[in-house]
Amino acid sequence: MLMKLQFPRNIWVLALTLALTQGALPLMVLVSGLLSSEIAPDPSMATLPLAVLVVGTALSTIPAAWFNQQFGRKHAGFGGILLSLVGILLCMLAGAKASFSLLITAAGVLGVSAAFFQHFRFAAMESVGNAADIGPALAIIMLSGIVAGVLGPELVTLGAWLLPEAENYLGAFLLMALLICAGAVVFSRFQNTVSHQAQYEEAPRPLARLLCQPVFLLSMGVSALGYAVMVFLMTSTPLSMHLLDGHSLDDAKWVIQSHLVAMFLPSIFSGWLMKRLGAAPLMLLGSALYLGVIAVALTGQHVIHYWWALVLLGVGWNFLFLSGTSILPQSYRNNERFKVQAANDFAVFALQAIASLVAGWVLFTFGWQAQLWLCVPVCGALVLLSIAALISPRYLRNPAHAG
Repeated sequence: MLMKLQFPRNIWVLALTLALTQGALPLMVLVSGLLSSEIAPDPSMATLPLAVLVVGTALSTIPAAWFNQQFGRKHAGFGGILLSLVGILLCMLAGAKASFSLLITAAGVLGVSAAFFQHFRFAAMESVGNAADIGPALAIIMLSGIVAGVLGPELVTLGAWLLPEAENYLGAFLLMALLICAGAVVFSRFQNTVSHQAQYEEAPRPLARLLCQPVFLLSMGVSALGYAVMVFLMTSTPLSMHLLDGHSLDDAKWVIQSHLVAMFLPSIFSGWLMKRLGAAPLMLLGSALYLGVIAVALTGQHVIHYWWALVLLGVGWNFLFLSGTSILPQSYRNNERFKVQAANDFAVFALQAIASLVAGWVLFTFGWQAQLWLCVPVCGALVLLSIAALISPRYLRNPAHAG
């Protein structure tokens, strides 16, 4: 469905760059908790590096937006790639020295790089000429996550095979560093489409006024709550499976890989669905899938229960994040985009950081079932937001009319 659409070269450059570089994040999802459980002072701190990564992203959203505004998308993109490389090299050093503090530092740097990578989706929206193509273009960017989602965790196995004597996932981190360098070469083909020095006729509106718009609150709320639930459950899944329920590392890897694929594979058709139906129906479907996650996960803690729950979680996140992001441009003019994008990403990743920070504590203190029940009211809120978007004439069903 996506292949029938013609997109500028920038879209494909951005997608391939992310496919090569973003594997660092799923790699950290799989190994950071396991490595931390071996080198951290206390096993309950196992999710701290991943939480620091998310906090680093949240705290860097505003500086990343400023950097994009001052120096343009291309220079900012190279900055994110460089930070990602530094973060992975610090992970290697942390593993070699068995240093928990270094691992936390590395996670923080990777979090900062992720804030820069988030602007790739905004660069993609700026690269299409028709508002109706925003959803499909975003879907292609998200589709690149399949490669990253599979490749990142798979580097653990490949690295151990290539460097059997290396400990603490050093081989995986080394291979990831090489992929990031390849991503930098691909990104060199990107071209800025909107000059950051352009002059505008209308003065930008005050930020407070922009943030009070119902369309902004809807976009931010759906993206933030959807991301928070996903991270809250995904962060704890490998620990719950491997450390508490005794499932093998291979089983945990399979579940995480399946989840990451489920986050991005639906982009093959979700962009087309949104173009045909609009953002609001896709939001409602994603919210319903989140309720399905809770229902499935509460029935048991065998591998198959984790697998189905995490797959549904991934698909639901795809629908929520795609639909929420696609309507964000309706809340700003061109000369207002950076501050609105910064505010949106700060809210999304601040809530994600909180979810990540408390995930390990909730798991080790109350258990997996408690985590699931805590998600129920949030999923209910997502359903209500989706229904409000569906029945309100303010929220356009067809993104072709967005403006």
